[in-house]
Amino acid sequence: MIRVAEERGIWTLTLDRPDKANSLTAAMLEGLIDAVARAEAAGARAVIVTGTGRVFSAGADLDEARAGLATSPLWEALSGRIAALPCLSIAALNGTLAGGAFGMALACDLRLAVPEARFFYPVMKLGFLPQPSDPARMAALIGPARAKMILMAGARVEAPEALGWGLVDRLCPADALMAEALALAADAAGASGAHVAAIKRLIPTGQAMQGASGRVD
Repeated sequence: MIRVAEERGIWTLTLDRPDKANSLTAAMLEGLIDAVARAEAAGARAVIVTGTGRVFSAGADLDEARAGLATSPLWEALSGRIAALPCLSIAALNGTLAGGAFGMALACDLRLAVPEARFFYPVMKLGFLPQPSDPARMAALIGPARAKMILMAGARVEAPEALGWGLVDRLCPADALMAEALALAADAAGASGAHVAAIKRLIPTGQAMQGASGRVD
């Protein structure tokens, strides 16, 4: 259910459970964590996370969520692994992003989305807390008030509004999504891993900037 491909230092991790809206099981989360670790160990220059079908991911598999997956540390382990990558990371969102699946997208350096995508994280309604790092990453991107709109008011954000907020960086038609992601990864693919990592270290994250200034502009 997780497909992994590598070419010229670009690793593509694909959620491949379209009949279940790419909802994530514990085994899938473990597979993603393993794939990210292998990409880093292999000196990946870029990692792209995407999905098949019309939905990037609906979040946790419902049956496994009821059995405890909704509060599993696997979600935070995955987003932490992605955030710590020394290479460029891109979320190529082929459709709607919901629930716990937010974590891996927020942890990426760049987010592309199709114009039909929607974004929602219904933790207030469902009675769960978000992943520990998600609120800070979300607020760093879109500001605390908009983060509260999503996490506390249950807002469902359409792709054009998400682009205006800074939740995603670019909208692409579905048939051009992966080509755009690969084009953005091309310069990194042509560089050494050390050079890619050195440039990434020079760029402060939104959370670091928020911590330094005490606010998000």
